[in-house]
Amino acid sequence: MRILYIDLLNSGISGDMFLAGLLGLVPEPNVILHELQDLKNWLPNVTKLDIELIYTERSGIQLNQLKIDIKETKDHRTAKTLQKSLNNFLLNSKISDSAKNYANNVLKSLIQAEADVHGELIEKIHLHELSSVDTFIDIIGIATALDRINGFNKGLRISCGKIPLGAGKVKTKHGILAIPAPATLKILEKSNLITFGGPIESELVTPTGAALLANLEPQVLQYPAEMKIIKSVYSTGQKKFDNFSNVLRLIYGEDRGLSLSNSSHPLQKYVEQVSVLETDVDDVSGEILGNFITTFEKEDILDIQIFPSITKKNRPGHIIKVLCYPEQIFKLIEKIVHELGTLGVRFNIINRVCISRKIERRSIEINEKTYEIDYKISFIQSDKGLEIVNIKPEYKDLKKISEDTGSTIKKVQLIVNAEIKQIYNNL
Repeated sequence: MRILYIDLLNSGISGDMFLAGLLGLVPEPNVILHELQDLKNWLPNVTKLDIELIYTERSGIQLNQLKIDIKETKDHRTAKTLQKSLNNFLLNSKISDSAKNYANNVLKSLIQAEADVHGELIEKIHLHELSSVDTFIDIIGIATALDRINGFNKGLRISCGKIPLGAGKVKTKHGILAIPAPATLKILEKSNLITFGGPIESELVTPTGAALLANLEPQVLQYPAEMKIIKSVYSTGQKKFDNFSNVLRLIYGEDRGLSLSNSSHPLQKYVEQVSVLETDVDDVSGEILGNFITTFEKEDILDIQIFPSITKKNRPGHIIKVLCYPEQIFKLIEKIVHELGTLGVRFNIINRVCISRKIERRSIEINEKTYEIDYKISFIQSDKGLEIVNIKPEYKDLKKISEDTGSTIKKVQLIVNAEIKQIYNNL
């Protein structure tokens, strides 16, 4: 299990500060920054956008910091415009669906918070400070950086400490407001994050920073969990104070349940914890077993298998195995007991390596008719770049085309496989 601890005690959190820190954990941060600069083509009225990761120093510590040069001619945008621009950009992005969902959820949190504060419908909300392209940089940049370290994979456990909110007043388009800003408070009140006031009079948590953190649903811990530390990164935002360091610290590591003798191996970051549930039955009919599989396919499981066996009483039986994530253990055991009538279920929590995968959709013409095919692309990301392991068309799409055209699945597969070389060359 990999662990990311976000130490906020001496910083609070803002989007650019968090992104600068996460860029220290990815192999090629400039690749992400180059992709983000394309945002000026997706959000209206942005004429210039330059982003650079620079290194500065405070208290003798080297820090990551973003230097962003923006020119935009719009000081407010509607929620609809922002959501449309975000999704248009994400359609052309190669990040995972989980990362895209996270980006959408962060923006929704910001929009909903503004709507709650002003007591208006979302479609009538006009965002001012939060509608700038730098908000998009933070949201998409952090979604991408986390995706590069498999942050949306359940093999990464994210936690954070208590958050200093700052104090005093902040100047906004709506006038001078008390810190924290109303939108920040709305986001925090819907989260499980723990906050405290001070320790200085300045805004230490921005609405974007609060939304980015809250949507990760981190576990709040006073101290980092027990781990073998792989890397630590320090970052800062644009503000500098005389009596407050304003330094965010990220601690990235592995729990001690896993030998880290090969911690530099690219597969190390793909380790996650899963659970194996297992039981033996010797008095269940084939119909019940068939229904059991059908029922469990609708559950949040990773896999299910049934093996024939011979029990200690020399009776034929079956071994039932269910693979799931640890948080599902007792819910699924209860269901197994009720579905099969078994008296006991064994379970183990184990580590596995599960490499990255993403779906790419292509259009295929067969018999002068166009069909949409999803290809599952599995790959390993390392310092050497992207290594493709396999590209495979989804069976459900092959079956649908086969039924529609009358061709065999094998023939359809031969036709759609012609796209694989092109997909490989474009990655």
